[in-house]
Amino acid sequence: MKQNEGFLNSMHEAMALLRNGGATEATEVIQRALRGEAGGAARESAIRDITPGAADFPSARANGKPADARVRPHAKVDVDVEERGHFSTLSYSNAAGRRQYRLYVPAGATGEPLPLIVMLHGCTQDANDFARGTQMNALAERHRCLIAYPVQPREANQSKCWNWFKPADQQRERGEPSLIAGITREIIAAHPVDPARVYVAGMSAGGAMAAIMLDAYPDLYAAAGVHSGLPARCAHDLPSALAAMKGGKGGGARRSAGGHASAGAPRRPMIVFHGDADTTVHITNATRLVKNFGVPTNVSREARASQAGQRTCTIARLVSGGGVDAEVWTLHGAAHAWSGGNPQGSYTDPSGPDASAEMLRFFLDHPRRD
Repeated sequence: MKQNEGFLNSMHEAMALLRNGGATEATEVIQRALRGEAGGAARESAIRDITPGAADFPSARANGKPADARVRPHAKVDVDVEERGHFSTLSYSNAAGRRQYRLYVPAGATGEPLPLIVMLHGCTQDANDFARGTQMNALAERHRCLIAYPVQPREANQSKCWNWFKPADQQRERGEPSLIAGITREIIAAHPVDPARVYVAGMSAGGAMAAIMLDAYPDLYAAAGVHSGLPARCAHDLPSALAAMKGGKGGGARRSAGGHASAGAPRRPMIVFHGDADTTVHITNATRLVKNFGVPTNVSREARASQAGQRTCTIARLVSGGGVDAEVWTLHGAAHAWSGGNPQGSYTDPSGPDASAEMLRFFLDHPRRD
């Protein structure tokens, strides 16, 4: 998160007060921070609170095994599969600014219209790191998809987070959503892409931005995947963002530039993954992401036993009254990390289940039908 926001100076202390019920004292700390009265030590502590790090992997045990995602055994990555395609670096500019992006095109993609998945990385990550961790390029080669990785630079955010909590970056054809949508449209224009099979997915801050993109651009994206993220427009500034991340209500849903509110009925499918041991983004956000599906006509829950070192998970499948599907995967004992990811990338949990494969399965089952 950008550190030029004054309240960050004392947010660590404020959040501790909030957890202990000291709402009045916490408010005073935030007000002092807004006046610029806090010191650098408090600021650094606050930054650690909102930037995923090693402390987010609990030492408790899950399913009889260590919960630290980065010490688990993992399958060898099929690098040869990825290298058969073309992974290029491009850039896109509009009135909101300029963003680089990496694009993976599978080998032999010359004629048939292919699906496109736009992948939005989390804080402190970049396109290469996110591609390694999610292993989406290997899946793209196997299932014939294009994968785009927009890059959030430090100039836009000190920790390279997408600014999902800023009103200017939550609206259609404004700010960062306009840049991500512009990248998507540029790829569609330059490559054989099936416009009915264009999807967006993300991790953490990228997951929150993916939710915004689906809400703001239902005409562009057929479905979204949100891993360890937050609902669209659940915050309107940094204090409300921190409240939402900690499990509070944040700033609530806000009406978009297109005239609809994120609290309205869902128009596009969504698949959600979230660890119930996540100390960076509270798991209540997973439920909030799909609460707009209203009273579902069908809910099924599946508890998958741990197999081959995988985590136990519970899967909730929902179908709204309007026939829009959603899935919520609760990963038991998992922290703030991409489930089933490759530890060569940051914030990955190799113990699975494979979020990338399940997202791709969900996407291909849900082309845009209108």
